[in-house]
Amino acid sequence: MYLFRLALASLANRRFTALLTASAIALSVCLLLAVERVRTEARASFAATISGTDLVVGARSGAVNLLLYSVFRIGNATNNIRWGSYQEIAADPRVKWAIPLSLGDSHRGYRVLGTDHNYFEHYEYGHHQPLQLAQGRPFASDPFEVVLGAEVAKALNYKLGDALVLAHGVAAISLVKHDDKPFTVVGILQPTGTPVDRTLHISLGGMEAIHIDWHNGVPARGAARVSAEQARNMDLTPAAITAMLVGLNSKVTTFAVQREINDYRGEPLMAILPGVALQELWSLMSTAEQALLVVSSFVVLTGLIGMLTAILTGLNERRREMAILRSVGARPWHIAGLLVAEAAALALAGIVAGVGVLYAVIAAAQGYVQANFGIYLPLAAPSAYEWSLLGITLAAALLMSVIPAWRAYRQSLADGLAIHV
Repeated sequence: MYLFRLALASLANRRFTALLTASAIALSVCLLLAVERVRTEARASFAATISGTDLVVGARSGAVNLLLYSVFRIGNATNNIRWGSYQEIAADPRVKWAIPLSLGDSHRGYRVLGTDHNYFEHYEYGHHQPLQLAQGRPFASDPFEVVLGAEVAKALNYKLGDALVLAHGVAAISLVKHDDKPFTVVGILQPTGTPVDRTLHISLGGMEAIHIDWHNGVPARGAARVSAEQARNMDLTPAAITAMLVGLNSKVTTFAVQREINDYRGEPLMAILPGVALQELWSLMSTAEQALLVVSSFVVLTGLIGMLTAILTGLNERRREMAILRSVGARPWHIAGLLVAEAAALALAGIVAGVGVLYAVIAAAQGYVQANFGIYLPLAAPSAYEWSLLGITLAAALLMSVIPAWRAYRQSLADGLAIHV
């Protein structure tokens, strides 16, 4: 214990160099933990996007592709599902509820989702959390009503009663707009930290109404155009949808229903389990995750090498100090232990400071990260894995300190009280 006190006194005597060394270690530890925390919470946020849904059904393609466009609003569907197929699956006695999803349009870079009342009643995220309205109500019988996600309303400064125009396609800038059929904001959802926040929700009838006078992907011209009032009085039952979410009465029937949908004879369909598809998605991204972890680990290693360099550089300047310690009874292994204790003190100070900086950054950027990236970073205690990373960092520092400790040990044996100039 006296060696540690002596090491602290020695570091205090060289406080400027010690502060710089500890700061380098602190920043590297902060980066290492930040990468791990973001990686972990990104996985949790992705997994929390959908909850309580047993199957996602869409046109036959790939499981990850279907998950991305139907749940995360990334990419596009390869094909649609016929409305009759949706009705048949929804009518299956094993199906508790079914949510139709119709995608393809946007508004100022945000996706538009056509759905029905089941979406607000049965869609869940996080730990079985239902959607809640912060203001207004869900869309009703009027096809030209829209419910905004929290981020859309905040970013575009919309409020209840505002009118907006949807655009065809999903580009940030679209040259083809449905400006003859404006929508009225009737509701704004509470923040969820999921793609729901970045989505405009309209009824299936509304999605059908804005395309009712379109033919082969081209809007009608002149007298062939259908006004909003005319569209309200027409049959707005969709011919097809993009995908559907399915909840079952019993989890036991999940695989049986999935197999039947995959073998559906009416058209080529595919049913996936969201959790399995998420695991497949993360397996594809594991290489990038490991690369980030390796890069941050090398940053920590660089900080520790800086500590090693600082201690080694100061050895020659401290030979008189070590000789004096030998003269008052210190043994060579005491001198070596002093160097190890100094490295331990620097590493501990850097680790503690790094954890402190991490929590300060999280506290300052928590709201911004959640609003812009949908990732919630909690101010939680380090996980077991994070503790292991900190332990490895400290162990690496102690291992590196053996090099200057061995040199100090050898020098103390040879120097005695001699002063080397």
